[in-house]
Amino acid sequence: MTTTYDKVLIEEEALKSSTISDEKFRELLNRLNKQSVEKHFEAYKDVNWDAPEMQIRIDDPVFELSEDDPLGKTQWYKSLSQEDRARLGLMRTATAAKVGLEFENVLKRGLLEYAFHLKNNDPSFRYIMHEVTEECHHSMMFQELVNRASLDIKGLDRLTKIASYFVVIQAIFFPELFFLFVLGGEDPIDYVQRQMLKKRNNHPLLEQIMKIHVTEEARHLSFARHYLKNKVPKISRLRRARLKIAAPFLLWVMAAQMLYPSRQMIKEFNIPRNVLKEAYRSKEAKATVSASLAKIRRLFKELGLIGPVSKKIWQVLGIWAED
Repeated sequence: MTTTYDKVLIEEEALKSSTISDEKFRELLNRLNKQSVEKHFEAYKDVNWDAPEMQIRIDDPVFELSEDDPLGKTQWYKSLSQEDRARLGLMRTATAAKVGLEFENVLKRGLLEYAFHLKNNDPSFRYIMHEVTEECHHSMMFQELVNRASLDIKGLDRLTKIASYFVVIQAIFFPELFFLFVLGGEDPIDYVQRQMLKKRNNHPLLEQIMKIHVTEEARHLSFARHYLKNKVPKISRLRRARLKIAAPFLLWVMAAQMLYPSRQMIKEFNIPRNVLKEAYRSKEAKATVSASLAKIRRLFKELGLIGPVSKKIWQVLGIWAED
């Protein structure tokens, strides 16, 4: 595979203003459609699953958490046996993949509902179909990774899965809120994967999956951001107020799902509460969560969706930063 995640064409530079016209939005869609045709991947064609170096061992040291990781730097983690350190790291990797594919399930359902109600000749329809197709391949890659980890990963809890139906419905009745959900799920994992790819010390299978995912997610993120830039200026004051208040809560929940240990992991390894507090209430951990939401925060500032009250909510939830 010759592509690299950092060479993908992203439309952010061409469209930096806080709002874009319908004409500019159509131009963006045309470019994204062209990119989707010219540079796309298939889960079982572009990943060499059967190569010897792609096989996953549950005790492989490559999965051990690094000193940069909030949990990895704790004495509790360092005191574990090598096998347990590797198994915990692999479980977290597989859990992130499972949560990611379940999020993409919600995303695909919402996108299909949104497309279902579009009129003929709407330029968004074709791009949405491209994105759904790409997300299907991402989900297949993530599930294959989970299966090969040989761990019974639970993913999202039942209550969160039930709540997902509410998110899907928003694609019809409040699409601006739905595409906020899209950014809230995709931006944090995109941030984490880009940081991991910079380190170049990942398992070969994980490395290849992340490169594919980051490359195609650049288009998905660009569409969601510019959709909001095009639509939010046209919505009512009431809807803007709802977005202001809902955004920090939604983003906080989504970031936590992506970046914090799952209940299954905490229970399986009997991670003490004081260790979790030490790891994830530290300034470094909070800074990571805040950094993963930086692009969304800047977008909301540009769109005038952060006022005195909503800013206070961002601060209280620990996801604010003066970018």
